[in-house]
Amino acid sequence: MFPLRDSIPSQHFPLVTVLLIITNVIIFVHTISQGLVGMEQIFYTFGLVPAYYSSPIGAPIGYLSFITSTFLHGGWMHLIGNMWVLWLFGDNVEDRMGSGRFLLFYLLCGIIAGMTHYYVNPTSTVPVVGASGAVAGVMGAYFLMFRHSRILTYVPPFFLFTVPAWIYLGFWALSQLWSGTVELAINSYGQIAFWAHIGGFAAGMLLFSFFVQKKKDEYYY
Repeated sequence: MFPLRDSIPSQHFPLVTVLLIITNVIIFVHTISQGLVGMEQIFYTFGLVPAYYSSPIGAPIGYLSFITSTFLHGGWMHLIGNMWVLWLFGDNVEDRMGSGRFLLFYLLCGIIAGMTHYYVNPTSTVPVVGASGAVAGVMGAYFLMFRHSRILTYVPPFFLFTVPAWIYLGFWALSQLWSGTVELAINSYGQIAFWAHIGGFAAGMLLFSFFVQKKKDEYYY
């Protein structure tokens, strides 16, 4: 299922959301311009490699990789998928938080997502890259803040339907939890960092109320 649009119009221009998307695109274009060897070097330097933190040597850039990894992507589809979901849900969340608070919230969710992945896979030597953990935090906030919104969803190859946001996002979160649990049970890990998604989503749900701008007429959809 792929979300196409939601039913909640934003009240303000989502400046930080747009800047995050532009930044991710620029970094991705630069990354692929380095060729395969250069990309690998960038991923192992700026991506999140859990094994770095399980050894006395440490990571090349220290703990900054918990942030820098969220601005790297492994391919065009990886980038487009993350940025589309950020655009779809980020504008409304930024509306309620304000630009500065939203940026802090986004980065904090990305850090917590990376920490979750690290604690589940502390000896992994595979670099984790992508904004999906931070974006999952935005989804977690949207899940509670706009639970009655409706999401127009595309199901390949031909189906379009609308579904309440709490059902769409709840199903997505449960699918990540199921996949992550299966990986733990069989002790086999694929290319998708399910536990980073879970950590980010949970962080978004738990932390969003600390970042929302409180108003007398505040209400959730």
